[in-house]
Amino acid sequence: MNIQLTLFKIGFLKVTVIDVLDIFLISFILYKLYLFMRGSRAAQMFVGLVLILIISLLTRLFNMSGMSWIFDNLKTVWLIAFVIIFQPELRRMLIFLGQSRLIRFFVKVSSGRAFEEIIKAVLELSRRGYGGLIVIARDMGIKTITETGIGIQAEVSAPLIVSLFSPRSPLHDGAIIIKNDIIEAAKCILPLSQETNLAEHLGTRHRAALGVAEESDAVVLVVSEETGKISIALDGRLILDLNEDAIRDMLVNAFKFNTPQK
Repeated sequence: MNIQLTLFKIGFLKVTVIDVLDIFLISFILYKLYLFMRGSRAAQMFVGLVLILIISLLTRLFNMSGMSWIFDNLKTVWLIAFVIIFQPELRRMLIFLGQSRLIRFFVKVSSGRAFEEIIKAVLELSRRGYGGLIVIARDMGIKTITETGIGIQAEVSAPLIVSLFSPRSPLHDGAIIIKNDIIEAAKCILPLSQETNLAEHLGTRHRAALGVAEESDAVVLVVSEETGKISIALDGRLILDLNEDAIRDMLVNAFKFNTPQK
């Protein structure tokens, strides 16, 4: 059914309810996209793309046939360029949509016991001055990273995690991968972030943690060998120098588990 409820006219142009709704939805989507990309390297490119889109609409409005022809013939090129330029942001956006409440409703939540063991482990690593890199998988698979390490397939426990990162352990280099309360692998190699705004004092562990958080929805805990400070990388961000309560709160929010009764 074609709804034609004319609200007003601009010259010969009729503006209907559907037109207003269409404009509102497009504006809302563009605004949300800008908020999602704000602070990233792609934000300025996104603004430039919006300006090009506005210019394209103006050329049609004023019947500029030459400019309209150019923009029409560049549509395919722009689509390919958009996918290439905004590939990391598009990946994160799809992950964000996959973590919506509607999707989470059908996803089993963890009891939180394994997370308490992980928290105990990172606190102990910090106390002993051991470096640590713990990747906790969420919905998105990270099999390619898991395959770079050595299979463990052991239940999560704080003593085991601490022993794996002991300097005397042959598996202390690299990261451990945890999925569904199981330590799947150790000594895994992680992709390094290409972010240029990281502080100079942050080393390879922090850059590797951010690299995983940029390419997947995994949550990565980092313990600095030099300072003992604990950080978390998730959703393309790196949050530094966290205490026990902050770590627990972030894991609760990321995985929606129930904290065990004390």
